[in-house]
Amino acid sequence: MENKLHLGRALMKYMSFKKLSNYIMLFTSYHVSRITGKPRIWGFPTTLSIEPTTSCNLRCPECPSGLRSFSRPTGMIEERLFQTIIDQSKDYLTYLHIYFQGEPFLHPGFLKMVSYADNNRVFTSTSTNAHYLSEKNVAAIFDSGLKQLIVSMDGITQEIYEDYRIGGNLEKVKKGLCLLLEKRKESKLLFPRIVLQFLVTGKNEHQIPALKSWAKEIGVDELQLKTTQIYDYQNGSPLIPTDHRYSRYLPKGDGTWKLKKQIENKCWRMWQGAVFTWDGRMLPCCFDKDGQHVMGKIENKGIKEIWRNENYAGFRRQLLEDRSQIDICKNCTE
Repeated sequence: MENKLHLGRALMKYMSFKKLSNYIMLFTSYHVSRITGKPRIWGFPTTLSIEPTTSCNLRCPECPSGLRSFSRPTGMIEERLFQTIIDQSKDYLTYLHIYFQGEPFLHPGFLKMVSYADNNRVFTSTSTNAHYLSEKNVAAIFDSGLKQLIVSMDGITQEIYEDYRIGGNLEKVKKGLCLLLEKRKESKLLFPRIVLQFLVTGKNEHQIPALKSWAKEIGVDELQLKTTQIYDYQNGSPLIPTDHRYSRYLPKGDGTWKLKKQIENKCWRMWQGAVFTWDGRMLPCCFDKDGQHVMGKIENKGIKEIWRNENYAGFRRQLLEDRSQIDICKNCTE
């Protein structure tokens, strides 16, 4: 709760009348669309995810970056392109996640981009596997204005950790995280807030008690136990936890599995925000990892024009009519 209060205060400091009005218009148009069954959009994206790079140092088995299996182009975003996205969205943007796929710290200009967004009064967050939390980077993180750092760590021992985070070094992650927390305390800073994220699988769920103890000991601001997305879940997987509280899937009783949550013809994300790939393609959702549903490209059209084009309207219309027909929605918890 304390962490959410700190984040909420930081978010409100960057709020403006225009941003608040935009949020209300989006929220209203979402519910009007649900009632009428016809997509209406009365604002512009209030949240965005921007992908610094598709590159990653790890080989996680349920991640296209780790598997090196993208069907879309791979690369690193140009800082000029990042700045263009911020310039076009900053008046309405309340939350920016500078991450989609890949490891953001592999981009040499990553923290410069964070600073650019922060200097334009945009709340910034990112996700990392924490292999690059060196003395130099920690100091630069503080200077960048980053408000939230989500650290993915899916095991409390090296054996379990590297079973999913293939190629990872748990000791390096722990040292980097402790360094960041120690330096933040020494500097009497509140930010970035540190969220330790643990993807619960059938192979690491037994480590949750030890994880909670360690997280409390080092003083992370929040611990999140997350469900794991599994691509071919229908026939089961050793990654599905036995404790179904931490699973997106349930057994059907015939040896196959189903989504725990029924897909409904609604999704606030389609009115709330969007995702930009490293090369400027605007996607409707972070579940579209391969960029199959490109709404437009920012080098050809501006964000406002893409946000309200017929392509996007058609996608929202299909969602309201029968969301189960949209491929990227078939493994979603929304």
